[in-house]
Amino acid sequence: MPDTISPAHGTRRFGRVNWMGLYTLAEREVLRFVNVWTQTLLAPLVTAGLFMLIFSIAIGPRRGDVMGVPFTTFIAPGILMMTVIQNAFANTSSSIVVAKVQGNIVDTLMPPLSGAEMVLGYLAGGIARGLIVAVVIALALGLILGIWPAHPLTALVFIVTGAAFLAGIGIVAAIFADKFDQMAAITNFVVTPLAFLSGTFYSVEALPTGLREITYFNPIFYLIDGARYGMIGVSDADPTLGLAIGLVSTVAINLVAWRMFRTGYRLKA
Repeated sequence: MPDTISPAHGTRRFGRVNWMGLYTLAEREVLRFVNVWTQTLLAPLVTAGLFMLIFSIAIGPRRGDVMGVPFTTFIAPGILMMTVIQNAFANTSSSIVVAKVQGNIVDTLMPPLSGAEMVLGYLAGGIARGLIVAVVIALALGLILGIWPAHPLTALVFIVTGAAFLAGIGIVAAIFADKFDQMAAITNFVVTPLAFLSGTFYSVEALPTGLREITYFNPIFYLIDGARYGMIGVSDADPTLGLAIGLVSTVAINLVAWRMFRTGYRLKA
């Protein structure tokens, strides 16, 4: 969608932000998941709890310590971050693909919003959903397992970066997909494998050399690893390097999303 609109709607100047439109889009995206909180917030929390319970019972007693911490403590931040990024992705992707399938995406494209403003509006919903899930899981880990953030600010930065990265991927995937089957394929064959094969349940030091090198090319690995450092103070990679890779990846994917909105790629009839 171009950054200028017709004189009938007024002229947008370079650098000017439509704050009201941006706020309205962000508010809509937040209300979307808040209004169905049992599906969008409660269900992921139950799933995260089940992951913790199953892995703790099935593997924990035999696994021993990982990187000097109990196995349950080691996987807890990974499950937290995995839940965050999955929810951030689901929020943006479901919003756009449903609008495209139902034919009401035009309601978002017609208002005087630039491509950047639309990206930021959708990101706000994805990040908000990810943060709410993260806060609730973090509280549960602290109250039940006694796992409180070792570096709270670091954990917060990685959680927000991870949510923004996957929310951006959700935007790109939803714009590319024309129907629910295509969206499901992207989720099942791209997003889920990247999330599970990124050190969520194991240290990459336990992997064979080939797989370990492949993991280092997965940006989600650095996000999960950074969140683990923020939560329990241990990590496979340098958190500074991980944050740099996470930020670069987040900016890159959201630039792609901005370009798609700006040009109307697979959005305009």
